[in-house]
Order: sequence, then C-alpha cells, then structure tokens
Amino acid sequence: MGMKIKIWGARGSLPSPLSPMTVEQRIREVLERFAAQGGQRQILESFISSLPREQLGGFGGNTSCVEVSTSRQRLIIDAGSGIRHLGYELLSGPLGQGTGEIDLLFTHFHWDHLIGLPFFVPLFIPGNQIRAHAVQDELKEIFPTIFRKPFFPVPFDKIGSKVSTHSLEPRKPVLFGDLEVTPYQLDHPDPCWGFRIRHGGKTFSYCVDTEATRVSRKELGEDLPLYQDVDLMIFDSQYTLSEVVEKVDWGHAAAPIGLDLAKREGVKKLVFVHHDPAATDAKIADGARQTARYERAQSRQKPNETEPPHEVEWLFGYEGMEFHL
Repeated sequence: MGMKIKIWGARGSLPSPLSPMTVEQRIREVLERFAAQGGQRQILESFISSLPREQLGGFGGNTSCVEVSTSRQRLIIDAGSGIRHLGYELLSGPLGQGTGEIDLLFTHFHWDHLIGLPFFVPLFIPGNQIRAHAVQDELKEIFPTIFRKPFFPVPFDKIGSKVSTHSLEPRKPVLFGDLEVTPYQLDHPDPCWGFRIRHGGKTFSYCVDTEATRVSRKELGEDLPLYQDVDLMIFDSQYTLSEVVEKVDWGHAAAPIGLDLAKREGVKKLVFVHHDPAATDAKIADGARQTARYERAQSRQKPNETEPPHEVEWLFGYEGMEFHL
C-alpha cells in the first residue's frame, strides 16, 4: 500500500462553508457555460472535467485535518472541522465497534485545529482508545477544557472512549507502527510544530501553520531536515505575497515562499493549503496563477545558472485530495 495522505480540511483560521447564494450562482454560471458550448448530453462529462476547480468543486471550507495511513497504521494530524467527516468514515471499522485505536498528532492548539474535536464520533464510543500527541505541555489541558460546560454539553469524563495524552520530544523520531514521525519547529506566534513522516523510504512533511520567517539554511538550523529529502510537502499558503507584508507575525506564509524553499531543498511535490477563510475559490485560484507568474519571473532572473533549477511539481490543495507515496 505504501503511505497514503488525504486532506480532510484545507482552510485556515475558521471554517468557511459556501452560502446558498454562492452555490446557486456557481451552478448558474456553469450551466450558462455548458449551454454556450452546445449543451449536448454526450459532451457533459468532458465539459465537467474541463471546468477549473474554482468553478465547480472549489477548495473546501473545513479547517486543518490530514490523515496519514499505511496498511498497518493510521495517524490524524490536527482536529480541525475536517475531522468530523473522517470520523464518519472510520465508523465502518473497529472505531465504530468500540474496539479501535487511533493516534492524533497536534501541531498546536489554535481553535481552527481543535474545532472538530467535539464532533469526532469515535471519541464517544466506549472501548475506543484515543491517543493524543504533541510537543507542547498544554496538550493535557485540551480535552478537559473543551469537553466541559459552557463550551460543550458532554464533560470529559463522560465521552466514552479512553483518551490518553503523550509528549513528543522536539526533533526526536518516534515510531507509530511502521510510520516514523519527527517534530520540527515552525515559525508561528505560538509554538507550532511540523511533522516529518517516513515510511518505506518515502518522506512526507507537514508544514502548517508557519510564516516561514526563517528561510536560509543557517536560520533554519536544526529544523532544516523538515524540508530536506522530501517526496511530498504540505505547506501554508494563507496569504498572497502582498498580504504577508501587511500581516507580519500573523503566523502564515504565501505560496512563493514555500516554492523557493522547496526548489532549493529538492522537494519533489508541494501542496499549498490553509487557505484564508475570507478568500473565495476564485481568489485561491488566482493565488495559484500568481505563483506560476512568480515562478516564471524567478527563472528569467537567473538565465546564466550552470545547472537548471530543481523542478518542483506544485499545486493548491483541496478537501478530499489524496496522495500515495
């Protein structure tokens, strides 16, 4: 099977579902475009597949949650609102029968990375073993704080499953079954840790939330391995370059910053997520076009390089996207 990575939430800061009016307008625009091309049923599928993401499915409105799995092990990174749908899917297995175990990794504890936790159904099924892991000592306070009135009607001692909390050591690898996980520090106003995950000679790095204020190898220092020898990297791209300049110390980056880092360190595939909740799907798509223009401009500025720049396959991520390493 190798390692599978699935994005269950790709937004940052707070969930941003589409309004009914937005959905209606999108459908109207799509149908008008279809009619303009002749409207024949036999060309419907090819027409749908030709639509850009911002005009059809969009990028999703749930906040951060990523699943990493092999044939032996499953990890969940962060419990944003995307974890709710993941929980429903897991009910078809042991976690639905009260005989399951699951490991949750937390980058940090801002609300958008916790908001789905009270709606993760396996938590409420007696017999399940839920193991939570983080570098930060505050982890032990998270569950008792969220699961109590007036924040939530079910108190922590009544949720059903057995929850345990475990500390991760900075930059020290730990084995979860056949997955090796090493936390490295990101650049965020509150301490936030990315994860480098290895399996079968392949490496996945999760780098959300980060402002990437440290970019040189010297500045990154002992956190540099998070970006090296990486097959797939998921990276923060909440803002455009101009917005990053305006929002210093807000803890988020722009896609071109991640692209420069990935090119220098030889990342093979790069996926941008943690999209601004205020950004429409059209604006996110425009961010991808801006990133492409930035990449072309950078290549023109270095025409005399003896070696061609490392080519990175990159794209803007959306809910439901899967990768296999």
